[in-house]
Amino acid sequence: MKSFALTNVSTGHADGDSDLLNVAIRELKEETGVKNVKVIGDSPLSLEIMGVDGHIKRGRYVSSHEHLNVTYLMEVDENEVTRIKEDENSGVRWINVDEIKDAVTEKWVLEKIYNKEINKVKEYQKQSK
Repeated sequence: MKSFALTNVSTGHADGDSDLLNVAIRELKEETGVKNVKVIGDSPLSLEIMGVDGHIKRGRYVSSHEHLNVTYLMEVDENEVTRIKEDENSGVRWINVDEIKDAVTEKWVLEKIYNKEINKVKEYQKQSK
């Protein structure tokens, strides 16, 4: 069975690569361990520019800054083996699109990004049946 992956890329993850789709594919593979990815659509699913308050990350202070978020929709076989990348995430698992709201721990991300993306994924799922 195929599942959809929402891959968010920020300019900080791009490391100078101007091809953000390439960065999104690389990040998805690196952070989940999946190998086979099919990009859905010719353009990003969403784009946001958000202000991020200063905060502590991994014991170091990160000053306030603007965050450019670009999200692509990709298709992956849910039977592919996934793995945790400990320096990037604390868990990787497949969840139903309707369960995303319950899984998100940063509610502001849900409001600013995921709600919009969830609706777009549901539309795509309807069209692809």
